[in-house]
Amino acid sequence: ACRGTLGKITVDNLRGPQGATCILNGTKVKGTITVQRKATLRATGVRVVGNVQAENHKHVEVRTSRIGGSIQVVQGGSSTVTGNTVTLDIQYFENRGAIVVSTNRVNGNLQCKENTKKPTGGGNKVGGNKEDQCKRL
Repeated sequence: ACRGTLGKITVDNLRGPQGATCILNGTKVKGTITVQRKATLRATGVRVVGNVQAENHKHVEVRTSRIGGSIQVVQGGSSTVTGNTVTLDIQYFENRGAIVVSTNRVNGNLQCKENTKKPTGGGNKVGGNKEDQCKRL
């Protein structure tokens, strides 16, 4: 479980527990980051072997990081994902807060569906498809 700040260390799977704030600076995650209900994740310069998954979160921010799997953000609050390299997909489904998706390199798809506020951003290089609310990003 991550509460508070982690720096340049290597960890296995990482969980942002309910209501907590997890700040990652240059952290390497050998597994997946899971952001739980009303939790906040602020990740800068991280390397994640697996996925970043958030459900019912308060805020998810991933900047200038390398994600080996996908970024999946569903049924939560706000999010900013910018300047990342993502091996699989970036997915935003049924979120209520403001979403910014900009200048990412995504090998898979960029998918945004049924978000209350239309995602903003741009300059994303996507190997697969840009879909629905993210079509113009």
